[in-house]
Amino acid sequence: MSSEPLFDLSGQVAVVTGTSRGLGQYFARALARAGADLVLTSRHRETLREMEDEVRALGRRSVSLELDVRDYDSIQKMAADAREAFGQIHVLVNNAGCNVRKPALDVTWDDWNLVLDTNLRGSFFVAQAVARGMIEHGYGRIVNIGSVTSVFGFAGLGPYCASRGGIRQLTMSLADDWGQHGVTVNCLAPGWFKTEQNKVLYEDPEWVAYLTDRIPVKRPGMPNDLDGAVVFLASEASRYITGQTLLVDGGISTGATRATVARK
Repeated sequence: MSSEPLFDLSGQVAVVTGTSRGLGQYFARALARAGADLVLTSRHRETLREMEDEVRALGRRSVSLELDVRDYDSIQKMAADAREAFGQIHVLVNNAGCNVRKPALDVTWDDWNLVLDTNLRGSFFVAQAVARGMIEHGYGRIVNIGSVTSVFGFAGLGPYCASRGGIRQLTMSLADDWGQHGVTVNCLAPGWFKTEQNKVLYEDPEWVAYLTDRIPVKRPGMPNDLDGAVVFLASEASRYITGQTLLVDGGISTGATRATVARK
């Protein structure tokens, strides 16, 4: 039986975008606990100070960089600064994103551009910028963060669903493009997790009950439920997996409906 440390990220460097709050911070913590040094990013670098200290307290190196994924020059500078700080980048977790929650008839041109430019265009160009160095070294793990909406449609989330569906397709395309260079590209798709973007929904007990009834494991996700999945996709344990979407959703994507609580 092999004793190879399949889930050990010691000596590796991971870039995690969007780490000023939410799931990005949990991804960063999980990778740091697995041994990785971290490049943390946000549009406002000062918001990363506590997270940077937390990573260092785990015994890992950490650097914070400013990144606006809607700005091409910002993306290029982040990638260059990350390489200057650490040399080789082994892992990218493409997490930065946003949402506009509106009925489809109320979505504006600017709403659409904000969500698609951030979630889809931004993810592509961040992956492109970081992958250049990965290809040069013949190794890389790219984890694009999708959503259960990568495979499911929900009312009131038109631009967001389009962007996350695009992430799934983009993942497959990049996997085919870069696999020959030792770079795997996969999509980690969380289900319903409470974040800053959707916390208002969780203030409605009836909605939470409705949601919980649709999830086979009978609860929404907790942030640490994603730890194993992100480490797996970032590590050697997933070396023969690429172009895939891993749903971590408590089973809601099975499409089960019980309707024991009426939705408003």
